[in-house]
Amino acid sequence: MGSGHSHPSAASAGGRNRRPLVIAFALTASYMVVEFVVGFSINSLALISDAAHMGTDVLGLGMALAAITLAARPATDQRTYGFYRLEVLAALANGVLLFAVAGYVIFEAIQRFSEPPQIPGAPLLIVAVIGLTINLISFRLLMAGSKESINVKGAYLEVLGDLLGSIGVIVAAIILLTTGWAYADPIIGVGIGLFILPRTWALTRQALRILLEGAPPHIDMKELRAAITAVPGVVEIHDLHVWTITSGMESASGHIVIDPASEYRTVLDAVLTVLRDEYHIDHATIQCEPPAFDETPTAV
Repeated sequence: MGSGHSHPSAASAGGRNRRPLVIAFALTASYMVVEFVVGFSINSLALISDAAHMGTDVLGLGMALAAITLAARPATDQRTYGFYRLEVLAALANGVLLFAVAGYVIFEAIQRFSEPPQIPGAPLLIVAVIGLTINLISFRLLMAGSKESINVKGAYLEVLGDLLGSIGVIVAAIILLTTGWAYADPIIGVGIGLFILPRTWALTRQALRILLEGAPPHIDMKELRAAITAVPGVVEIHDLHVWTITSGMESASGHIVIDPASEYRTVLDAVLTVLRDEYHIDHATIQCEPPAFDETPTAV
């Protein structure tokens, strides 16, 4: 017994986010190549760090596009939820990639602190300014989608890291041009790597929470149980589970014990209304039971 099982919100969110992702992917992939070429040619760790972040953006945006495409496929008898979880896996992979990039940049910076190389500031500044412009465009394109999809949020956070990285590279270039202080490049490189780590951890933790089927953080389970038991006709609720299938799609299941004097259909409708209207859980399966109902299978 439960509410309808269609998932229009997730499907429509994927369609809305596809075009911004395609544009951001094309811009980021093109400029990543430029940053890597210039970064290695002038031996700038800050620029290589920013290019590496752009590389994870390219992978992340590509995975996000693939996840949206596959998630649009209909459910089957064997995959009853379809491919919705692919966007969560993509977000988790993005988080792992960002941790790896940050680790590389910090390791490389430590090696350079003993003898920082001389970096020409002018080409560094020109590339960084162009990169900042591209990052601002991608950032704006993904802003809306990041609020409704963990998949797009992963790509959005990566672009945010690159945007801030571009600002950092500009700062390093200005310092090099005005003072010639060689330590500016590795210090900014480390700063770029460290700044994105807290956001990366938050994204990774959110993806893991969904994959481990923990209750959504915005839902207080004690409050939810109280709201359901407050429905007239509900005597008790047990085996209540709430989990997230994908961004914006929560599911719930549970058993409610119904007062024999109540009409079960009326009680069930009221419980589903509470879940839908107060907690935005549209996909719920609730089993109604009479008092003293024994769920133990009877031996034959």
